Amino acid sequence: MLQIMQGMLLIDKLSGWTSFDVVNYVRKQVAEVEGKKPKNTKVGHIGTLDPLATGLLVLLIGKEYTRRAAELTKLDKTYEVTLTLGQTSTTADGEGEITPVSDRVPDKADVMAALDRFRGDIMQTPPIFSAMKVDGKRAYELARAGKEVKLEARPVTIHDIHDVAYEYPIVSFTCDVSSGTYIRSLAVDIGEALGTGAYMSALRRTRISGFSIDEAFDVKSDNLLTHVQQLDEA
Repeated sequence: MLQIMQGMLLIDKLSGWTSFDVVNYVRKQVAEVEGKKPKNTKVGHIGTLDPLATGLLVLLIGKEYTRRAAELTKLDKTYEVTLTLGQTSTTADGEGEITPVSDRVPDKADVMAALDRFRGDIMQTPPIFSAMKVDGKRAYELARAGKEVKLEARPVTIHDIHDVAYEYPIVSFTCDVSSGTYIRSLAVDIGEALGTGAYMSALRRTRISGFSIDEAFDVKSDNLLTHVQQLDEA
């Protein structure tokens, strides 16, 4: 008897995979279990991760869960962040064109003071290479087409920045943030505050509200779908 799947699946996303790659991979497995075509199978996710990023991606499987995507996307998140100082990137991460901008070497006190400026409620402008919509189109589509992209600053909350380590040009830290926070924008803003420039050179998401990376599975794990769980059990 064919099974109809409903629930959540916690994945530890690999670098190089897009969030859609993960969804597509799992959708095919769910479709096989349900005896459907993949296009008729409901699988979504909450909280997109950039291709270079790793870590927690929460998949929603089945109609009962995918219809709650908007609600669950608004959860707070935790990231392990690595910045590279002295350079900027056209995409604010390691995928873009990297340009050296400064040879200034700030000391640890300078770095800590700069990070302090971003704790709490701040206004943040999303990166132009983002999925934000501008006149009905994704900002990154317009940016890649060479068109001017203007995005408005919006309020986000950096609940905390902790576990800071610094050895020029690398700054690493863990941050707890509200939904809607772009870590690439935070990297750029920190670089500007230091007067050195910066880009996000690595990113790992370890938490989405009560969901932890410790509960997540490699997308290519054997019997992956046996780890689908119900929301009230998470």
